[in-house]
Amino acid sequence: MAAHKTIAVIGAGAWGTALANAVANPERTVILYARDGAAAERIATSRFNPKLPGIRVNDDVILTADIARAATAGTILIAVPAQNLREAIDEMAPHLAAGTSLVATAKGIERGTHKFMTEILGETAPRAVAAILSGPSFAQDIARGLPTAITIAAKDAPAAAALAYKLGTPAFRPYHTTDVRGVEIGGAAKNVFAIAAGIVIGRKLGASALAALTTRGFAELMRFGEAFGARPETLTGLSGLGDLILSCSSPQSRNLSFGIGLGEGKSLSAATGGRLVEGAFTAQVLLEMAKARAVDMPVTEAVTAVLGGQLSVKDAIDMLLMRPFKAEA
Repeated sequence: MAAHKTIAVIGAGAWGTALANAVANPERTVILYARDGAAAERIATSRFNPKLPGIRVNDDVILTADIARAATAGTILIAVPAQNLREAIDEMAPHLAAGTSLVATAKGIERGTHKFMTEILGETAPRAVAAILSGPSFAQDIARGLPTAITIAAKDAPAAAALAYKLGTPAFRPYHTTDVRGVEIGGAAKNVFAIAAGIVIGRKLGASALAALTTRGFAELMRFGEAFGARPETLTGLSGLGDLILSCSSPQSRNLSFGIGLGEGKSLSAATGGRLVEGAFTAQVLLEMAKARAVDMPVTEAVTAVLGGQLSVKDAIDMLLMRPFKAEA
């Protein structure tokens, strides 16, 4: 297998399987890595993954539980949760060739370190080319071949463009940019606001309140992005506003569904439905980073207080409604 024509996806969950399906075609070699050897064998034999029900895994996708084999690919998509990214790269790093393109696909910020995804890639695999893929996308849509547009960012413009060309298909359309930080901020922050939007829905506060919450959440995203050097056009693009709109409007969003559960009065554990919710990990980190740069983030603060048990959902809503009237900005 020629490394430059091989794409590996690390993580055989719903998202990783969907990405493998999206980029697979007869002209590429696509490897899907599952940590569990038995799971890899079951998917390879049945061509179905229980984590992505009802979707057949493309026949062009090769399953493996051998991380060294997956690491030989020229382009590697890392489809693991944000808090597990460092561990995944540490495991793979000894097998990576210099110049390998590593593309993070998680939407989050590392707790404790406040590191963005490409910063973790740079620390753990310094000889690789770090990139981030984000945007309005659900695993089921991508896996079924429905039209989806996302953003891929790398610091080097030719590298970003090359990745877009290598990963793109008529249905899976990557737009490229060098605004790495803007793409990372949009993906991470929108999860927190989707939780807030879900709470509004769960409390049956109405469509007007949902529109207001989403808009004010976007204002926070813009303020935070500006403080961390993101470009306005990135935050108003696919990986910012586009992803926020999707996540705040569809029950396919884990973060929105989680928020709905909280709004309905469910406990934190019951509201997750047994699924990982990235926004639940990101809220506290986002707030800590905002406070460090004096960025006003009232919606983020309310969500963080609810998740940390400092405020009830009712009290958090009251806190937002009691804020002083001011000019829109």
